[in-house]
Amino acid sequence: MEHSGRHALVTGGGTGIGLAIATALANAGAEVTITGRRADVLKAAAAATPRLHPVAVDVTDETALRDAIARAAEERGPVAICVANAGIAEGGRFRDVTMTDWRRTMSTNLDGAFVTFQVALATLGKADWGRMIAVSSIAGVRGLAGAVPYTASKHGLIGLIRALSEEHMGRAVTFNALCPGYVDTDIVTRNAAAIAARRGIPEAAAAADMARGNRHRTLLQVDEVAGAAMWLCSDAARSVNGQTIQVAGGQVA
Repeated sequence: MEHSGRHALVTGGGTGIGLAIATALANAGAEVTITGRRADVLKAAAAATPRLHPVAVDVTDETALRDAIARAAEERGPVAICVANAGIAEGGRFRDVTMTDWRRTMSTNLDGAFVTFQVALATLGKADWGRMIAVSSIAGVRGLAGAVPYTASKHGLIGLIRALSEEHMGRAVTFNALCPGYVDTDIVTRNAAAIAARRGIPEAAAAADMARGNRHRTLLQVDEVAGAAMWLCSDAARSVNGQTIQVAGGQVA
């Protein structure tokens, strides 16, 4: 129970990578606040795992997000572990991207992480232990064709992490980014369906194409990303700071 007595926060914690990380932290003894837009999904996740605490909030709503994190800290203590995982992945040709599309991606993937980290850090004292993790993507370390806003937002997350690690250097708080490749989650399933419709191919073929985006040509499983997150939260990773940890089946960049 390595994290017994600690409060963790995982945004986008009701499904996929977020839920896998939240569950692993809860199983390690942490009290874990999970956020997301769908209250029913969060409640179902919390019902399945002790020590998960659901809070329905949209990370694009700054006031609501700040209030939700502050209330969670009042109830469960300072946010010692913060995983900014909430995000969206939408594709399309650059010429067709509207400013609305751009802002929707940035406000979710980057602005939401900015607010999440800012409020979480404010709950910690100067000498407090902490682990701050952003779930970026391989799109954060290289460009992805047909996903310009997504790629830019994930690069931005890495910049945010690197800047925070420098600003808080010397504290017992680390800042790192996880950069998964294509993971077998609902997002990949939805994107495979969209690609299949756009290209006129079977969904299985579209999913296989996405799997080939990983160096070992296999879709990742959520436990692989959760395992990397748990290592970053461990004492063994206390000197790992400002890093991009790639989980993609091989060298990416």
